[in-house]
Amino acid sequence: MGELPKTPQAHEAHILDGHPTNGTLMLVADLLGSLTGYQDEKSGALFHDVHPVRGEEARIENSGSVAFDFHTENVHHPLRPDYLGLLCLRQDHEQIAATRVSSVRDALPLLTDDEVAELRKPQFHSLYPTSFTRNTTGPRPSVGPHPVIFGPADRPFMRFNSHNTQGDHPQARAALRSLATALERVCRDLVLAPGDLVVLDNHVVVHGRTAFTPRYDGQDRWLRRFYSLRSAPLWAQRMMRHPRVLPAMTEIRGVV
Repeated sequence: MGELPKTPQAHEAHILDGHPTNGTLMLVADLLGSLTGYQDEKSGALFHDVHPVRGEEARIENSGSVAFDFHTENVHHPLRPDYLGLLCLRQDHEQIAATRVSSVRDALPLLTDDEVAELRKPQFHSLYPTSFTRNTTGPRPSVGPHPVIFGPADRPFMRFNSHNTQGDHPQARAALRSLATALERVCRDLVLAPGDLVVLDNHVVVHGRTAFTPRYDGQDRWLRRFYSLRSAPLWAQRMMRHPRVLPAMTEIRGVV
């Protein structure tokens, strides 16, 4: 992986410019689809450094160190990543922090037919993740209504964030709780070691993170993340201000 500097303690978007992992992650992302960034998130960065930031321990995003429950990446976005990759550069000191993964196709058989039917109705709203609203004021916007489960019965897909997806009615909220319980039952915890790369289908698998304790001594847990999109619509491509970076939500909200 090449030599590593100390794990950053603040947001430093360019600390690994030119690092060998850039080429490796771009190759993997482009084999799956196309390496993609989002203008609203980290100013369109294509590689995201996932590490604790002092003062942000409780944030439910990649700068925090508290437990991060199951979520579809960029749940609010009409062009959510098809795949995301997480490469471990450095483990936490205790080597216990786990990336948690859970498949909708393992979880749904644990639900009743009525619960699945509720999750297929367009009666849910999802708040923008906090990583997309760092530079805004006021309440976080939401999108919807949308279903949480969609696609063929034998190959279902999922759009769900346990922190940000909310049901419009009591039955919908109860179905969300049942889904969260089922995802927990079929979860697999992956304790990534340096050099390990996990690639997830973002429409099938939700992921999360267990809690850990940062020390801010330059040796804290450090992952790198990328997004891959199989194909951006032509209209989105022509609106991109930078190659590979999707337009801001203010420009495309409501288009699809």
